[in-house]
Formats: sequence, structure tokens, C-alpha cells
Amino acid sequence: METCTLDELPIGKIGRVKEINTEDSMLRRLLDIGLIKDSLVKSVLKSPLGDPIAYEIKGAIIAIRNDDARGIQIEVVE
Repeated sequence: METCTLDELPIGKIGRVKEINTEDSMLRRLLDIGLIKDSLVKSVLKSPLGDPIAYEIKGAIIAIRNDDARGIQIEVVE
């Protein structure tokens, strides 16, 4: 399967989180919203300027900045 960072996940596609490499404060926020290893993430909507991007994570829509999304390795599922 194809792997990439979260910011590279095409709109409408689903990915499975493989690794999270961010600073501690952002890691805590991501864990709080349910973004953990092996969780599924769907890229839903890109803002007009391309940053941030909205993702569906466990039924909630969350906007994540591209700088933060680059630290999240995913495997494209669909």
C-alpha cells in the first residue's frame, strides 16, 4: 500500500495512521482528538488557500495545519 504524510492524502481518500512525529504539545492535542496509531483518517476539505485541511477523525471534522500534518505518516487505504 502507498504511504505518505497526512498533508499529501488526496481529498476523499482514507488513510491509516502509522506514525506521529510532532512536538509534544501538538502530539497531546492529536491524541486528545483520537488521532492515534492505526486510526482511520479521511481527508474531507481543503481551505481556499490550501492550509489548513479538514479531516474526519472518529466522526468529527478537525482542521489540521499542513505543518502539523507533515509529521503524521499514513498508509492510504482507499
